[in-house]
Parts: sequence; structure tokens; C-alpha cells
Amino acid sequence: MATSNGGKIGDIPTDAMTLNRFVMEEQMKHPGASGSLTLLLSSLCTACKATEAAVRKAGIAQLYGIAGDTNSTGDEQKKLDVLANELFVNLLKSSYQTCAMVSEENEHMIEVPVAKHGRYIVCFDPLDGSSNIDCLVSIGSIFGIYKRESEGPVSTEDCLLPGNKLVAAGYCVFGTACMMVLSTGNGVNGFTLDPSIGEFILTASNMTIPSKGKIYSTNEGNAQYLDEKLQKYLHDCKFPKAGKPKAARYVGSMVADVHRTICYGGVFMYPANSTAANGKLRLLYECNPMSYIVEQAGGKAVTGRGQERVLDVVPTKLHERCPIYLGSSEDIDVILSYLNE
Repeated sequence: MATSNGGKIGDIPTDAMTLNRFVMEEQMKHPGASGSLTLLLSSLCTACKATEAAVRKAGIAQLYGIAGDTNSTGDEQKKLDVLANELFVNLLKSSYQTCAMVSEENEHMIEVPVAKHGRYIVCFDPLDGSSNIDCLVSIGSIFGIYKRESEGPVSTEDCLLPGNKLVAAGYCVFGTACMMVLSTGNGVNGFTLDPSIGEFILTASNMTIPSKGKIYSTNEGNAQYLDEKLQKYLHDCKFPKAGKPKAARYVGSMVADVHRTICYGGVFMYPANSTAANGKLRLLYECNPMSYIVEQAGGKAVTGRGQERVLDVVPTKLHERCPIYLGSSEDIDVILSYLNE
């Protein structure tokens, strides 16, 4: 008879730490927890798995190409954008744990029917990096979860919360593998999708970003529009007075660029420039969730306006943009020293 060896029989794990199991064990550490966040995260997990499945068969199912519309911020919607958004909205509504949602693909707040109301507000980009969809570059989904603070009918103002009030955030990257990276305020953990059982398995526990990295990531095609101080920083990255130059890496999918930054260290930035005073990335469902995760991993995320943290910015509208510099703490300090000269 086969016997278990360290939770395995042969190469098959028999005691795997799935994402659902992990979240439930975290819940048990808080005796007063209702389990509602656990249920919500389970629905988000399902939404990410369903989106990943759609991405994998997009070519065969003829899901590449433009859907013929634009989203809330004027970007062309791809067919997969629309599909992913429908998946997230419907699965979150049916979780009975949300009262409102903010999606990149919807101009207005998405209100959940009162009969399905819960206590949470979820802000998400259902498919980040959609310009890369048709050329098979890594893309992903981003989400941030807030607990509603008011009573009565839900309104847009209920969603305008700073990132320092997030209770959880995560992203799912669809690349050579599918990985969900999640934080509930107690560090960062990564779960890889095992397609043979359809479950996310813990493969990267207590993820931490190196304090200093060798990579910088930004769209240097916009260099002519940048502040002179930032242009000087980029020049010094390539032509340092001592040592080797930094390596430039830029995918154009925030999920992919930030995930690499967390793994290898360095800095990712989408700064303000003369054509975009607040940069390009949206605060509620891109900058805040990613900044939350990076800080939980030991890094920093700032706006470049003095020492201001991204998580301290109070939004005034749903699709507000925000400049962002995030990554290794020492690298962010160096950037700030240039910007604040």
C-alpha cells in the first residue's frame, strides 16, 4: 500500500495549501470574523480562474480583437475586456458580500441589488494590459477590497476611499503560469493555478521585495515629456558615474511589470508628465491595490509629490489618475532624492 511522504504520494501532493484553505486558516486567527471576506475572496478566485480559461482559449474561440467600444477612460475595449468584466461583475454580485463595485470598464459605480447586499466594495481592473492581448504578452487582473463605512443607500462617495483603508488586495497574472498574489494585511503570498485540479496552490509564501534592485521599468517613449529631474535620473540609470548601468525592462502590462519588480527588485513608474499631469494609471483599481501589495512586501509606493504615499491619496472621482513610483525601498528613496532636489 502506498504511504504518504511529507504530504505526497509519489509526486502528487495530498496536503496542498490551496488559496481557499489559506484564507480560511487566516480567518480562524480572528475569532470574531464572520467569514464574509473569505467568501468574497473565493468568488474573486473563481473570477480569475474563469478569466484565465478565457485568455487561454481566446484565439480558438475568436476572442481577439476590438469589441467596438471604449471604456470609462477612453481606451478601446477588446473582446476579452468585455468578457472578463462580465465575469467579475456577475460573480461578485452573486457572492452576496458586496454592495458596490468600481470597474475600469464601467463609467459609473456598479450598484448591487439590495437583496444581494454585503458589506464590501470591490474596485477592479478585470483585464490589465489589454493592448498586449492579441500578441500573447502577459496580462492579468487587479482588485482591491474596502469595507463600506456608511449606512443607508450606497453612493459613489462610499467608493472614494484612500488605499490606506484597503482590507485586502491582489492581482492575478496570466503568463507562463497563472499566479494569484494576495495580501490581507499580513504579508504577501503567491498561489499558482494547478490546472489538473483547478485550484490555486501556495507556491510563494511571505513574498518580499529586495531592498534594492538592478532594474528600472517605465515607458521611455515619453521621456521628452518628463520633468528634467526625472530625465536626469533615467540618464544616470543608463550612464552611472560608478558601477554598472541598470537594466531597462518594460512590458506595458502593469501586472507583469509590478510582479517582476516584486520578484527581482528595482522600480516601476508611470509618472506625471507635460501631457498627463496625473500620469495614466487609475488610483482606485490600479495604483492602490498594487501599492498596498508592494508595501506589504516591504517596498514603497509614492506619487513623487514630496514624500506622499500613493495609499494616502484621497480620491475625488471614480476613475481618477495618479502618478506612481513603486518598488524597492532604496530605489524609491533614490528617485525621491532626484525629484526633491
